[in-house]
Amino acid sequence: MKALAVLQSVELPRVVGDRSRGAALLSARTGLVLAAAFVVSVAFAQVAVPPAMHATVPELLVKWTPLLAHGFAFNLLISVCAMVTGTVAGVALGFARISLFAPVRGTSWAVVQFFRNAPWLVLLFFVMYLLPFEFHVAGVTVPFPDWIKATIGLALPIMANMAEIVRGAVQSIPTAQWEAARSLAFSRRETLWKIILPQCVKRMLPPWMNWYAILTMATTLASIVGVSEVMTITLRITNAEGRTDLLIPIYSYVLLAFFVYCYPIAVATRRLEARYEVRG
Repeated sequence: MKALAVLQSVELPRVVGDRSRGAALLSARTGLVLAAAFVVSVAFAQVAVPPAMHATVPELLVKWTPLLAHGFAFNLLISVCAMVTGTVAGVALGFARISLFAPVRGTSWAVVQFFRNAPWLVLLFFVMYLLPFEFHVAGVTVPFPDWIKATIGLALPIMANMAEIVRGAVQSIPTAQWEAARSLAFSRRETLWKIILPQCVKRMLPPWMNWYAILTMATTLASIVGVSEVMTITLRITNAEGRTDLLIPIYSYVLLAFFVYCYPIAVATRRLEARYEVRG
């Protein structure tokens, strides 16, 4: 405790931090526009309904809401699993980025650059076709579901971006912290785990939440590789109903659902950025 008190007494330089802008579009005004677009699309679709059609557009939306909610929950499951996997792998990769060994730093840099710049859809197809559909263990066939492979494919870019978040957060800590820890006979590992990382958490949390919102919206890419999530279910519903007037309202409905889920995350991200921002 005495050592930590000494380290806390080291004055931090006060600089203005750059805020992440990935969630900037998720504003209340955007939500109002989406809600208005949904209402207008339902109204126009209802006007265009042929007299022979007994079910109205709102009735169809209510009818299919439980199934859409089930698909949306599957999107959220994929997003949570991909975020957890990408975060754990990204923290390890971030440590490699600040390693004292040049080969480790160089290899981790190459991995980060590849997965940060590779298109997410390409990574999804890569994982889908690279990994097997089932495993044979001791004579037992264990299936490997497509949604798990999609989770791995989405976790790869999150891993790379999380590694950069970790690296940036660690390097943003003033060198005086490291020097003070060294003067108190802390090893590099002890300094990193007991002193540096606790200070990095509040710096990493806003961009981490921002990337989770981005990932959640990107889970719809899984429909292209055959995963039965909300977009796949929406397409099946429109095919089952066979009504073109339902097309725009139901997709607006799904878009509004994503906004309602991601908007609180964006608000919390901006509040944390304002709370933890270090001003000059």
